[in-house]
Formats: sequence, C-alpha cells, structure tokens
Amino acid sequence: MRPLALLPLAFKQLTRHRLRTSLTVLGVAAGMFLLTSVETLQHSLAAATETTAADTTLVVYRENRFCPATSRLPEHYADDIRSLPGVREVIPVQVVVNNCGASLDVITFRGVPEGALIKYAPEIAIIEGDPALWDRRDDATLLGEQFARRRGLKPGDSFDAVGIRVHVAGIIHSPFVQDNNVAYVKLPFLQQSSKTGLGVVTQFNVRVNSSTDLTPVAEAIDELFKSAQQPTNTRPEKAFFAESASNLIELIGFTRWLGLGAVIAVVGLVGNAILLVVRGRVKENAVLRTLGYPSRAILFLVVSEGGFLGLLGGLLGTGLAWSFLRWESFTIGSEGHTLAIRPEINTALIAILTALILGLIAAILPAIQAIRQPIVKNLRN
Repeated sequence: MRPLALLPLAFKQLTRHRLRTSLTVLGVAAGMFLLTSVETLQHSLAAATETTAADTTLVVYRENRFCPATSRLPEHYADDIRSLPGVREVIPVQVVVNNCGASLDVITFRGVPEGALIKYAPEIAIIEGDPALWDRRDDATLLGEQFARRRGLKPGDSFDAVGIRVHVAGIIHSPFVQDNNVAYVKLPFLQQSSKTGLGVVTQFNVRVNSSTDLTPVAEAIDELFKSAQQPTNTRPEKAFFAESASNLIELIGFTRWLGLGAVIAVVGLVGNAILLVVRGRVKENAVLRTLGYPSRAILFLVVSEGGFLGLLGGLLGTGLAWSFLRWESFTIGSEGHTLAIRPEINTALIAILTALILGLIAAILPAIQAIRQPIVKNLRN
C-alpha cells in the first residue's frame, strides 16, 4: 500500500471533528505567530549588528559620548579625515532625535551638506517626489520609505517633530536599513533649528575602500585627533549600533526563551489533539488493521494528521505575523540608530517548515500507541 494514498484519508479524519481541529489549528497559529515574530526580531538584530565583508562604513563619534545631543565635533574634521589613506568619502552628519534611549517610535533627523548625500551614497534613489524641490527649499526633507510608511507621509506633506518643521520633498529607498528609517534635511537648516550652531556636527560617516580598511582607517582617525580638543572614537557602523544599544540587545536576546516556549506549546497542543483522536478512534483503527492495513500504514495515517495540524497552524500563524510586521513597519531606535523589524521570506519559510516538523514529532507517540492497541479488544470496545 502506498503511504501517500492515505493523505486524503488523514485530512478527512480531521475535518470530521471541525471544532477540535479548528481550536488546535488556532492554538498552533498563535504559537507560530510568536515564534515568527521572535525569529524576525533576532534576524533583524543580526543584520544590524554583525559585520560582514560588504560593510565599508565607519562612524566617527565624540570620545566618551553616547547620546547624539552630547556628541559635538568640528565640521572641519571632514577635510582631515578625507586625506587619510583608504578613505573613499566622508560626510558630516548632524543627528537630532526625539528620544535618545531605546524606543519603539524614534524620529531621527540627519542633517547633511547640500549636494553631499547622493555623492556619499549613490545607491540612494528618490522613488517619489520632486528632487528639484529638495534643492530649492531649505526646510525640505527626504524621508526613508519605511519612515514615511510608518508615519503615513507622502511628498507635499509637512510635519513637526522635536521642534523642527519640515516639508516632505521626496521618499527615498536605500539598500542600507538606516537610510530607510530617517529624515534627511540640509545641514545648515538642522544646525540652526536645533540651536547647535554652525560648524558643529554630531558625527562623521566614513566610507572606506574595502572592509579590510575598516580597522586601520578607524585607528588612523582616532590617532589623528587624539590630542585635539575634541578627541574621537571611531567604529564600524554596525559595531557602533551594537555598543550603543547593548541593553536593547540583551532584551531581544531574552525573546529566544519566548520562542522556545512557543515550540513547546505547539508540540503539546498537537500531541494532545492527536492523542484524543487516537483514543476516540480505537475501533476504526482496529477495523482498518483487520482489513489488511499494516501497522506502518496506521502509523503513517496518525502522523500525517499531526503534520496537517502543524502545517495549517504554521501557514495561518506565519502568514498573520508576516502581514502584521510588514504592515506596521516597526522600528526600535537607540541613540540615533534604528533597528528595522522586517520579516524575510526565508524566516517565513523556515517557520512553516518548523511547524510541520513539530506537528509530525508531536504525533509520533500517539501513533505508536495506536499500533500497539490489541485488535480484538478494540473491536469489542
């Protein structure tokens, strides 16, 4: 007998008890919703903090300073940094945030010199709006696409935050997460609006020629300004975020225990449901075995039901988590840097496969119990 021919029968057995099956699927979906959310959070954190061979960005900050409001560096440092070997481009940045600590809804303004943004980051593309308006208006802003989606803003709108009122000139897209979650404005405008004064910036973003230049260039920058009135501390961008958001990283690390709890709950739900099915169907299983169905066929039938419960719950829970996280576009900010919580297709596929495997595993013990039951005794019952 071909085992795959039993799959329609296994599915039909589940539909006979719609209420019990529906409650089990909903329970599995709740567990997989939590597991998918946790894995998305973990994946987003890894993408934001783990340095790879493709990373070529350094952040030059004021030594012994953490919050953007306390980091003040002379703007003319850019010329000295640009002359160092291995440096490809430098851009001074003024950062103003509505909340320096860890927060779910952080508004970050980044002031950059006029005409320097596209030169520094040519991968940035204006996908909506009028680029000429960005050049004409001093209070114009270019919003990252996730920032705009989260705030419901579009080109032509105006908004006020941190005491700064700006006009949306365009929406930008960038392969770098940080660019998609901030509002870029002109540096002189932000310096005056935030009352930090002209010629003073929060940090310098430095692009080096290759990832192998990150450490030597960082050491050269700090050595250059070691004896200056405003000494610097230079780190790779992802290392900077990892250090500034250390408390946030510890909190996210704790969510792995929530993911483990979700896995245990899914196994328990499916296992209990299948056990009830087996105990309520002893006579039917005995009849099947009397008709010539081997024990492995009964085993496959029961395990398949567990797989169906896991798969259906996984599809529902993962789909809901995916839609919710994509729609809400959550970000967690800390000290001017943002962590975008964006689900990836690989995360969703792994979650669905995990639900299927958990359903199969949970059904193994009830399936063994089903094939060990005496045929004659079950027929009498």
